[in-house]
Amino acid sequence: MALSISTPTSSSLLPASRQVGRWSPLARSAKPVPFSLWRSPLAARSAAGSAPASPVDEVVTELDAVAGFSEIVPDTVVFDDFERFAPTAATVSSSLLLGISGLPDTKFKSAIDTALADGECNALEKPEDRLSCYLTKALANVGAELAQQVPGRVSTEIDARLAYDTQGIIQRVHELINLYNQHDVSTDRLLFKIPATWQGIEASRLLESDGIQTHLTFVYSFAQAAAAAQAGASVVQIFVGRLRDWARNHSGDPEIDETLQKGEDAGLALAKKVYAYIHRNGYKTKLMAAAIRNKQDVFSLLGIDYIIAPLKILQSLEESVTDPDVKYGYVPKLTPAIGKTYEFTEEELLKWDQLSLAAAMGPAAEELLASGLEGYVNQARRVEELFGKIWPPPNV
Repeated sequence: MALSISTPTSSSLLPASRQVGRWSPLARSAKPVPFSLWRSPLAARSAAGSAPASPVDEVVTELDAVAGFSEIVPDTVVFDDFERFAPTAATVSSSLLLGISGLPDTKFKSAIDTALADGECNALEKPEDRLSCYLTKALANVGAELAQQVPGRVSTEIDARLAYDTQGIIQRVHELINLYNQHDVSTDRLLFKIPATWQGIEASRLLESDGIQTHLTFVYSFAQAAAAAQAGASVVQIFVGRLRDWARNHSGDPEIDETLQKGEDAGLALAKKVYAYIHRNGYKTKLMAAAIRNKQDVFSLLGIDYIIAPLKILQSLEESVTDPDVKYGYVPKLTPAIGKTYEFTEEELLKWDQLSLAAAMGPAAEELLASGLEGYVNQARRVEELFGKIWPPPNV
């Protein structure tokens, strides 16, 4: 699961009327909390009146500095360290449901119990239909709870077993929208996380044309990202570290081999290229970088819309302090201006279709997409197996 913690001046994760600073996570009161600011002992004494105040004395964290350029998103499944890294947006997924089910006492547990007690699901004759219904209801119930705790959007995972079924994806999205509406969660607060197969991209195009926001994931090639941007996807998620890992252990992918020959990192280069493509063509799509491996990845991606980072990296950034001169020395590595200077081939600028996408996806994208889908399918099955074991819930 990913929960967004910092909010730049304009965040597409936040509705225009709700753009604020950090919010306290999953707490009893949804009160805005300012981004933490570390100050040196001298600066603290200045504030107390025991020394002259001087902006030179102020020291801030690296996390404060980088958050001015990109929205930093903690990558976590269980509700740990949220008081330290408060979310502004959230993702609800099968892995989150498993995490909730494994906790002894959480307010989200009742959201799952309510799904298992749903009369509509219980009336279904086929066990597989009944379990799928429970899963869908649980995702919406937990997502609705999260929507009360964060000011931004809630992204809901679409079952990866529907990854190659455009109409199936669209139907599931509308089912979820209806469930969210029952909880008084408006559609503008929602994103739907869809695998970036051709069928998923086509579903995104059709949903976006109806004003439904989509979040395309498992993007490992320029072709996938460009097709998703052309489809009007609201968010495209690139897994930077996974591409790097693949490149270290494999060869034979033309797109990656070309990048390595230039001495560039495969994952970072793809993020830069896609960012340039989006801004060259004026697409509304926001770009999200995931599978971040270290702080240098964060610095190399400054300016990208969202960076999903592990808690250990966020902790390292927060524990590292810098003075104002250094802070203001941070500069974005990705800016809209690169869209004007980046060189694309004629083929890359054409309209993408299913055949051209299939031809352009090399071994890396094919293998990593398949692996990601398999992992998501396994997670969904684990949730359904668990629901089958614990049904009926207490008091049902």
